[in-house]
Amino acid sequence: MADAILAINAGSSSIKFALYRHRDGDLQPVGRGAIEDIGATGRFHAASQTGESLADETWDADDGDMPLRLLGWIEAHLGSDRLVAVGHRIVHGGTGFTAPVRLTRDTLAALATLTPLAPLHQKRSLGPAVALAASRPDLLQVGCFDTAFHATIGAPANRYGLPRALHDEGIRKFGFHGLSYQHVAGRLSDLMPGRRKVVAAHLGSGASLCALLDGRSVDTTMGFSALDGLVMATRCGSLDPGIVLYLLQEKSMSVGEVETLLYRQSGLEGVSGLSSDLRRLVESRDPHAGEAVDLFVFRAAREIAALAATLQGLDGLVFTGGVGEHLPCIRARIADRLGWLGVRLNTDANAAAGAGTADIADPSAAVACCVVPADEELVVAQQVRMVLNEAQSEHAVSPSR
Repeated sequence: MADAILAINAGSSSIKFALYRHRDGDLQPVGRGAIEDIGATGRFHAASQTGESLADETWDADDGDMPLRLLGWIEAHLGSDRLVAVGHRIVHGGTGFTAPVRLTRDTLAALATLTPLAPLHQKRSLGPAVALAASRPDLLQVGCFDTAFHATIGAPANRYGLPRALHDEGIRKFGFHGLSYQHVAGRLSDLMPGRRKVVAAHLGSGASLCALLDGRSVDTTMGFSALDGLVMATRCGSLDPGIVLYLLQEKSMSVGEVETLLYRQSGLEGVSGLSSDLRRLVESRDPHAGEAVDLFVFRAAREIAALAATLQGLDGLVFTGGVGEHLPCIRARIADRLGWLGVRLNTDANAAAGAGTADIADPSAAVACCVVPADEELVVAQQVRMVLNEAQSEHAVSPSR
């Protein structure tokens, strides 16, 4: 019998998960899946590590019931294994949570107070943990934070031009997608040996960039909130704050209306008027779709160059996330705008890059470039393992205290 760790990654309308055996300090992947279209069709699918389908069903249930159904399904399929812990990707840890922590009533309450900093994400990421805590208080749960990886960002990169008192109160750059960037950072020594100055591009419906110096975050495009930085599926990205004042004062919009506009009606959706899906926009002949794609590429390339300024150079570029992994035309267009920085792709390698890790740089290019599939669930499991190991160490030494 082996211990098992469940990693949960809850999004706005889906819950991704992965299951790992925890044996002799190592993690062995067992399988993964997702509950998609929560609130609508509720499709559940799961596959073994070898790709064998284990489930493809419709789960019609309330949002709060989904984590409990998932846990029941997992435990029914564990065989002789024993589930010992559940790890959760939590979007915002604020200034107080910069390492994985056990989720208790107190920590969950403290994390709930951060919801205004990530109104679309925090409640969703806490939801499964709250539901499982109510039904299974005996089960160890661990919170793993997207903001934690960026705790290494120091001044001046983490500051805004606001009064010091506001910075001291916590209005500062936090950054997000940290679990994804931690996964990338852990691969760099193998993929790009000797490359110290790397920009990682997590491009998906939410999109951001991270400047990595020797594998540590020193700057990122998302800031105080997940609205900042790149143009995203429905989020605006960086915006003149005067526009918000104008919408409030001259357009007489309420705060709630502005929030909806910036989070749900802007980005690719707003510019194109057609779709938030970049794949669909790339295929469309509508000129508005083309304008949205152009803006996405322009902003991504511009911000990569800005992070190169933070790094004082650029040795490597990594693409990850759904768009970064699966749209070679977007990778190529971004790289074309960065040729002056030494970025140049191998056309054939870029086109052929599929579901796995791939080196897509031209052999003569000064900047290494690769595609790395995102695996936030693995990082969650690794952090849960760390908490379990610490607990075991404490238990081992406690008799001698």
